Amino acid sequence: MATKPGIKLYTIGFTKKSAEEFFGLLKNAGVERVIDVRLNNVSQLAGFAKRDDLRYFLKEICHADYLHMPDLAPTKELLDNVRKDGVAWSTYEKDFLRLINNRKIEKLLSKKSAGQACLLCSEETPDHCHRRLVAEYLAEKWGGVEIVHLV
Repeated sequence: MATKPGIKLYTIGFTKKSAEEFFGLLKNAGVERVIDVRLNNVSQLAGFAKRDDLRYFLKEICHADYLHMPDLAPTKELLDNVRKDGVAWSTYEKDFLRLINNRKIEKLLSKKSAGQACLLCSEETPDHCHRRLVAEYLAEKWGGVEIVHLV
C-alpha cells in the first residue's frame, strides 16, 4: 500500500531581511499561502510585513494568499513574560505548548491548507520563535509533515 506524500510546512521571520530577500525566499520555495502567526500584524515596526501591505505584496509577487491566525500566536501575557520579565525560554516554551494544546490548533488549521504554506512571525531565526513550536506541534499531531525554515 502506497503512503500519501507528506506536506511541506515552511516558516519565515521578516526581521533583518530586505523585502527582496523575504519575498524571494517565499517565491523560490513555491509558497502558496502565508499564515501570519503574530498577535499584532499591524505594527509600524513591521515595515513591508504589515497586514495590508503584506497581503498585497504576497499576491503580486508570489501569487500567494495571506491568512492571519492569532490563535497560533502567544498571548500578550506570555510575550511580556519572556520579553519584559526575562522568563527563561524553556519556561516560555512549556507555557506556549500548553496554550496551543489547549486551543487544539491542529483542528483550527487543516493539514490540507497547511501544505505549501508558510508560518510567518517577526523573529529572524526559528530557534527562539513560537513559529517553530507551532510547526513542530502540528507535525507531531498530523504526521507526514516536513518543516522547512526559510532563513
